[in-house]
Amino acid sequence: MESESRGKRGEMEGGNWKRSGGGEKKDLLHVIHKVPPGNSPYVRAKQLQLVEKDPEAAILWFWKAINGRDRVDSALKDMAVVMKQQDRAEEAVEAIRSFRHLCSKQAQESLDNLLIDLYKKCGMVEEQIELLKQKLRMIHMGEAFNGKATKTARSHGKKFQISIKRETARILGNLGWAYMQQNNYAAAEVVYRKAQMIEPDANKACNLGLCLMKQGRLDEARRALEDVTHGRFSAAGDGTSSKNKAEELLREIEVRPATSTSEVGLAIEDEIMERIELVLNEWVPSRSKRLPIFEEISAFRDRIAC
Repeated sequence: MESESRGKRGEMEGGNWKRSGGGEKKDLLHVIHKVPPGNSPYVRAKQLQLVEKDPEAAILWFWKAINGRDRVDSALKDMAVVMKQQDRAEEAVEAIRSFRHLCSKQAQESLDNLLIDLYKKCGMVEEQIELLKQKLRMIHMGEAFNGKATKTARSHGKKFQISIKRETARILGNLGWAYMQQNNYAAAEVVYRKAQMIEPDANKACNLGLCLMKQGRLDEARRALEDVTHGRFSAAGDGTSSKNKAEELLREIEVRPATSTSEVGLAIEDEIMERIELVLNEWVPSRSKRLPIFEEISAFRDRIAC
């Protein structure tokens, strides 16, 4: 009996049981490709996505998982990602909008982040701006990160912590970029300046310089870009890309004719500050204590108003 039992389970090797036959192969499948165990529709979809590399079939099985209420949070997010990779971003947007009510509260934030990427890919700038503003309001109301100061994120299999401060700067950076797609450089400038107050970096400084250039404020743009070339901000990787971009914009400034736009600039600033004021009014918190980040933003707004 003992010999027969051992034959079914495998052999002892190095103090551990070594499984034989299909069991070992299946275990390796889960480990190497990170496919969850089981034979449910969601598991089949992941096998098609990660192992068999059949995205169209994977999408079909993700639909089956959602309809069968099988790991709906993961099924909807994974399906939207595969759709995006297949240039079906519009379908992914509609899928999230239609089925996110089936997902847990904990999944809503990641669905919003995915929607922002999809809106960007689809060129849906207005929708992107509205969702970014909504996320900022949630941060100000203390509703982001489930009320915590940090959250755990995962990238390339590694976990790391994201602070509310960093998340706010990231969202503001995305909002500034969205305004730039509308050629609304005055609004983008204000948003980028706020983002730089919270967490300065070279890429946002380059975009701020470009916003100033587009408004004809070349001296201000030059100063912002020289901060990048002099290495005064952090940057992703070695910062070479941001530095090259700043140097290119500085060369463009040198060949541009000098312009005087101070009066126009003030008029634009008054107009955009009025619009930003409306947004800030929507961020009035239900709690008595405001997040320090927004105290800093309000102080910045007051300084400009003066």
